[in-house]
Parts: sequence; structure tokens; C-alpha cells
Amino acid sequence: MVHRLIVVAIIQNKKGEYLLCKKPADLGVYPGQWALTGGGVEEGEEMEIALRREVREEVGLEITTIKPAFFTDDHIVKYFPNCRSEEQYLIYLEFTCRTKLTKVKLNEEFETYAWVKSKDLSKYDLNAPTRATFQKLQVF
Repeated sequence: MVHRLIVVAIIQNKKGEYLLCKKPADLGVYPGQWALTGGGVEEGEEMEIALRREVREEVGLEITTIKPAFFTDDHIVKYFPNCRSEEQYLIYLEFTCRTKLTKVKLNEEFETYAWVKSKDLSKYDLNAPTRATFQKLQVF
């Protein structure tokens, strides 16, 4: 089993809306569901640098404020396009973040995005870790 350290960005814009991104139905962890941005910390990389890099790579945003929120862990199965799968143990380091920008430039990890008011989060098919994150933040 692979062990990974993951940084997660809980991004809000100036209006207080949260950034959600939808995974493609045939790729990665929690396919077809809405998620927060984030990714693996590379060897020797600091958490904040990893968080900023992942946000830039995945959604093309610069974050202005970063505050540690909490950490969680999970066991998942990651699916790859070649029909291969891999069991992983993930430790999530979650951060609340702010951005002044709202124009998102997605990479191939996501198919669409939405800026969502907290009262509307329950209308989205959130993956389990994202739902748990918002519950811990008492957003809904």
C-alpha cells in the first residue's frame, strides 16, 4: 500500500464562495464527483509551497491567504486510465485559503468547476472527504 501526504486547499473568493471542481467520470479517485483542489507533497517540499503549486497546476489561481485548518486520513483505491488500480493510505493536511481571482484555468484532473455559496454546497455530489471537510468546518 502506498502512503501519501496530501495538501488540500479550501479556497474562497472575495464573495465567500467555495471553489469546487468536478473529476472526470473515468479518471482518478472519486470519479465524477465534486472535490476540493490539492495534491501530493513532493519529497523535500514544504507544505505551503506544495499547496501553492497544486492550486496553480490544477486551477491556475494564486492564493493570497493560507491558514491551517485540520488534518484527516483515509484509505482509498485510485483508478488509472489503463484500468490499473492502486490502494493508498492518505494523510490530508487541510488549509483554508483566499484568492482575489475567480477566473479558473483547469488542468486535465478536472472537467468543470463552480464557485458555490455555502448554502448551496449540499446540492453538489461531493466526494466523501470534501463532504467531511465542510462538515468539520460547520459550513452545512
